[in-house]
Amino acid sequence: MAVITAIATWSLIAFGLLLLVAQLAAHEFGYRLGRRRAARNDADGVGTIVSAMLALLAFVLALTLSFATNRFSERRAGSLAEANAIGTAWLRAEAIGTAAGFEIARLLEEYTKLRMAFVRSGRDPAALNDIDRRTNTLQTAIWGHVAAIVREQPNPAVTSLMSAVNNTFDMTAATRFAYDYRIPSQVIWLLISMALLGMGALGYQLGLKGGSFRVLITLLTVMWTVVIVDIFDLASPRIGTLRTSTAVYEWTLEGFKGSVPIPPSPHPQ
Repeated sequence: MAVITAIATWSLIAFGLLLLVAQLAAHEFGYRLGRRRAARNDADGVGTIVSAMLALLAFVLALTLSFATNRFSERRAGSLAEANAIGTAWLRAEAIGTAAGFEIARLLEEYTKLRMAFVRSGRDPAALNDIDRRTNTLQTAIWGHVAAIVREQPNPAVTSLMSAVNNTFDMTAATRFAYDYRIPSQVIWLLISMALLGMGALGYQLGLKGGSFRVLITLLTVMWTVVIVDIFDLASPRIGTLRTSTAVYEWTLEGFKGSVPIPPSPHPQ
């Protein structure tokens, strides 16, 4: 799996081309083997077996595509929930009105930018570790200010702020988990193995019958390859072009511009 990931990280197109060539080679091997045995075997039952193999491959592709799509949706939903939680915590910190509250709001702005960097980051362990370290540092600083406010002003508004900050940190943990969870390597190897075996079996069947259909076989192979590459792209949060957008964090940052307007009391003392 590490080799596949390295190739896909370098170029997802290269991964797709390599998979395409491997499938065509498997088909050609099966075709030549079928041609050698064409005079000695009955090909009547081979078609049924090959059809079952390709149907099973299509079924597994559909399942894994659904799995990968769900993982992609979870990452998007996680980013949305995290950005909304940060925005809620910022508003409540501003509403507190103390110096500590304003400091929490300022730190939350830095926190939002750091979460954007996390979503945008590629497969660089050093960069991800640095982002995680800085995230933990900011969380400690923010919670320290929250704890100070709670000790000074134990009221419902402060309790609401504490709950919002705690929810923000929970959403961050959920987002990190969603980005860390990827499609199991066994599933990727299963797809690749089934695709190679299926194309080899199809080539064997055509070899027994003496047919070629190279253009159609190439089109079929391209279709299998595109689906597998899309599955790999969707399931991998930091590979390829199907990446989670950071627009929701940008919208949150735009909402931070300026302080929360506090209207005058309708009943002045």
